This record gives sequence, C-alpha cells and structure tokens, in this order.
Amino acid sequence: MDEKFMELAIELAKRGEGKVNPNPMVGAVIVKDGIIIGEGYHEKYGEGHAEVNAFESLKEDPSGATMYVTLEPCSHYGKTPPCVDKIIQSKIKRVVIGMIDPNPLVAGNGVDKLKRAGIEVKVGVLEDKCKKLNEIFIKYILTKKPYVVLKTAMSLDGKIATRNGESKWISSEKSRLQVHNLRNKFSAIMVGVNTVIKDNPELTCRIKNGNDPIRIIVDSTLRIPINSKVLQNKDNKTIIATTKRASINSMQELLKKNIKVIIIDEKNGQVDLNALIKKLGELGIDSILLEGGSTLNYSALEENIVDKVMIYIAPKIIGGESSKTPVGGRGIDKLKDAFKLKNIAINILDEDILVEGYID
Repeated sequence: MDEKFMELAIELAKRGEGKVNPNPMVGAVIVKDGIIIGEGYHEKYGEGHAEVNAFESLKEDPSGATMYVTLEPCSHYGKTPPCVDKIIQSKIKRVVIGMIDPNPLVAGNGVDKLKRAGIEVKVGVLEDKCKKLNEIFIKYILTKKPYVVLKTAMSLDGKIATRNGESKWISSEKSRLQVHNLRNKFSAIMVGVNTVIKDNPELTCRIKNGNDPIRIIVDSTLRIPINSKVLQNKDNKTIIATTKRASINSMQELLKKNIKVIIIDEKNGQVDLNALIKKLGELGIDSILLEGGSTLNYSALEENIVDKVMIYIAPKIIGGESSKTPVGGRGIDKLKDAFKLKNIAINILDEDILVEGYID
C-alpha cells in the first residue's frame, strides 16, 4: 500500500514540471483508513509546497492519517514556512517519504523533527523513482551547476543532415513533440552560433501552455546576425555567451535590443564551457537542454559538462562522407577514451528509437 500511494504522489509531482524550477517537483497524498482524503503538489515556484496544498484539499480531519510525500518535508523558512510544522500541527500519525532532501538546509532535519514530535516516519519508499524525478534538482542543489542533457536526432547511419545540409525533419513528429516537452521542462536551451546562422531557429516551446526556455547562444566573437529569430522575441530570454574578442559593434547592437551578453574566459580560442556552466548556475539556471551542432556537442562532452545523452534514431539511411554527424570536433584517438554511457534505456516513438543514457 505504501508503494501504491507513493506512485500516486510521484504522478502528482510531475504536474509541476517546468513550473517549479529551480525547486524540486514534489507530490503529497494524505490517506486515512485506506481512503485518500487529500492530495497536492508543488504547482509553481514561490507558491505553496505539496504538503500545504494537500492539507488545503482535505475532505475531513487528518488526525491519525498517513501522509505520503516524494521528498522530505522542509524544516526551514524559505519562501514559505516549514512544512514539518504544518504536519505536526495537523496531528498526522505517520509520514512516508520517498527520499531525503539533498539540500543541506534540510537533509534529515525534517525527519528528525517529525520523529521528535512522536510521528512515525518511513523513508526510502520508491526512492530510485523519486530521485529520477528530481535528478535536475539534486545536481543543482549540490553543485550549483545546471543539469545538462545533450539531445540530438540522427539517421540510422549516424547523420544529422544530408551532404547539402538539409536536416528537417530527420526524426518523427512524435519525437519532435517529446523534444518540445523537454523544452518545457528545462530552464534553458543551448546552441552554438553556427546553428543559429545555418538554421535560424526560434528555440521556443510549441506545446499548449508550455514555457519557453531561456535561449543560450555560445558565440565567441559575436557573429550572430542581428536579425536572427532568437533575438526577435520580446521576452528578453536570450543570453549570448561570448569572450573578450567579441565585436564591440555587435555587442552595442545586442545591448540596444536588451539582449543579455555575458563575457566568459576563453579556452582553446573558444568560450570556456565549464566557466559558462558555473556562471549560468549563478544566474539561477538549473537545467540546460543542449541542442548544439557537432562541434559544440563534442566540446561539451570533452569538457565533461554533460550529465545525460538522448539520441533519437530515425530508420533512414542518408550516407555521404561529408554529411554531418551528431558529434564532430577533434575526436578521440583511442577507443578506451570513448565517452561511455551507463543506465541505458531504449524506447520506441512511432518509427524512431530513443536511446537514453548517463555519462559514466
């Protein structure tokens, strides 16, 4: 029964996807005599936590009930009061927790406070699922660096475009829809300036009620055309990462359009990606969907900023020695140095195959 109600709490938590960053997604269910009497989830950053929303939905007195919550209830004052105080006041008898909060401000304190109040506490129910739910939050809260997913689509023979550069569309409509759901989930999307020059993308989220991610363009010398679509949006959610070698004239033009430009140290004549990631974390960006071209993708892997890889493989054969592949750059010399993936998952989306894995 504990797992059954925790599964429900996890599904509730997912409803906050893309709306609570950089907070975690959290769901809570209150059960009395085997019947659900309240449920809630963290709906929006800065607003009520899952536990509070569950209490507000109550159908009857929660005295003696069990609360199921995916993440350890907070015990400190943030934008809202501590949830453990509300749980204690409500006379909840038992609390079942999916995972301990990795936030050093909480990390076990919530559990301790509940136990001291005489409440029975059980920790670790569906813990792996709860951790996967909030892998973005866990990375960001522990390192203050964004969680980075490298996403690409390619043909069966590993090409991302024809020899003439045509790339729309290699993947299926269902795969592209999933990518837009990812854009809704992640705080930012990152590409290199070559992708902007070649494809002129908007880099927006095109699902109903979706949130557009912050657009990050890596451009060492500010070659980005001033009429690019990513610069035309009025939401001021585009950041250009450049170096001290940037064109002064281009910078002035960008500043006139209220585009945020950040100067990052160089490495090998390009933007230092580790320095950039650190800076973006300081700006409150907790997650990045990397949709770069082959050069940026290789640099990101080489600089070890990628946490996870998602590759959509279409059942098409393109061929061509000059046709681009998802990962270019210098490449490795020996197979023992290849970038390895672990915890592989394979899914079918229409005719496409999605391969997901974590950088080992």
